[in-house]
Amino acid sequence: MTDFSSVKDKVAIITGAADGLGEAIAQCYAENGMKIVISDVNVDKGNKVVEQIKSTGGEAIFVKADVSKEEDVKKMINVAVETYGRLDGLVNNAGIAAPNRPTHEYSVDEFDKVTSVDLKGVFLGMKFGIEAILKSKSTGGFIINIASLAGLLGNSSMGLYTSSKHGVVGLTKSAALDYAPHNITVNAICPGTFRTSIWGEAPEELVQQYAKMLSPNERLGDPKEIGHLALFLASDLARYISGAAISIDAGSSAGKLTPAKWSNPEILD
Repeated sequence: MTDFSSVKDKVAIITGAADGLGEAIAQCYAENGMKIVISDVNVDKGNKVVEQIKSTGGEAIFVKADVSKEEDVKKMINVAVETYGRLDGLVNNAGIAAPNRPTHEYSVDEFDKVTSVDLKGVFLGMKFGIEAILKSKSTGGFIINIASLAGLLGNSSMGLYTSSKHGVVGLTKSAALDYAPHNITVNAICPGTFRTSIWGEAPEELVQQYAKMLSPNERLGDPKEIGHLALFLASDLARYISGAAISIDAGSSAGKLTPAKWSNPEILD
């Protein structure tokens, strides 16, 4: 079995961790002995995640923070350091969606709202998080930015979200070069379509229809799969990986899926 003991006692902040991918990362980190700061704008859900982690013997606290606000991000970082005495890593997961429409039909207010969270929020987390990691003299510092498949590919009617996520990938690559001499890895995870609360109360039949359309293997990703990748990137097993934008999308970013009949389909029988 692969040894992830190197993450034990590392202190990490995860933004947008009240549910979905952020919650899955937090649970995975806590299960492996990391000390977690759960951050979100949803206080009730965030505290529930903390309670779940503590109920299984993990360590976690909650800090309410809007990542688009500089003072909130500073407070989040400061509380982490004051509570645990250091900071080793930060997962910039918080993000919001944008309505689907042609680029010229977006309003300036919509642009400001989406980019303030999805791009500026990541920048603020990196700026103040990296400063804290450097001051902590962490020997295994890491930044993980949750980008998107939309950070690697264009998508019609998704100009604001796509441009923000492309910006996240760009920040990731540049920062990886900035901090490589200081042993801080900086990577982006680019998820495809996952089963999170974004689906709301959608009927299972509809969810499965979308899964077949959006994923080459015809299923939605499990948030735990993101958690496992984030755990690897936080560990000493991944110290030589930095500046990467890692797709986790069942192959969606590999290219266009063109159906073709097999000449020997009986191999599947």
